[in-house]
Amino acid sequence: MLDGIARKQIDPLLMAIASRLAKTGITPNQITVAGFFVGVAAAAAIAAGWFLTGLALLLASRLADGLDGSLARLTKTSDFGGFLDIVLDFAFYGIIPLGFIFTDPEQNALAGATLIFSFYVNGASFLAFATLAEKRKLTGNARGTKSIFFTTGLAEATETLAVFVLACLFPAWFSTLAWVFAAVCFYTALVRILQARETFYGR
Repeated sequence: MLDGIARKQIDPLLMAIASRLAKTGITPNQITVAGFFVGVAAAAAIAAGWFLTGLALLLASRLADGLDGSLARLTKTSDFGGFLDIVLDFAFYGIIPLGFIFTDPEQNALAGATLIFSFYVNGASFLAFATLAEKRKLTGNARGTKSIFFTTGLAEATETLAVFVLACLFPAWFSTLAWVFAAVCFYTALVRILQARETFYGR
């Protein structure tokens, strides 16, 4: 929901950084992979109870996630780059809640598992819609140039990042945040299913 607003605010900064990176020979895929491993380090820090360190690494990981696309637009985009970005994004979204589960399994396990499950359902609805949209040659640029058809929703990257940031700042709230955001993700998936029915049913 907030991704469009957030992109307008940070895109100029990302493009400025990307223009400098383009001169170094660093590739978008290298940034994608590096950003993912920084995200893994964030999850490890969270699991160890180092929440502020985890927060800093988490934000650095998402900075890299924005930079890879900006750099690709300045250099060369590729289908594999888009594929890699999507796969590692979903891996990142799963591993951060896992870090909180390891921190306090008794308190966080059920809520964290439900949140990860909601990401799975929401992600499946997103990717299935994109697959059918591609099959029918539908186009859309609601979130700028993307490798696949991009449907918007209540739970997007900005909202997910906000939940992760709040959880790092207030780790005792993780369980509550997870339950609430899981409900938001399920709602987003339901809306997308209804949208898919309207768009694809009988075609």
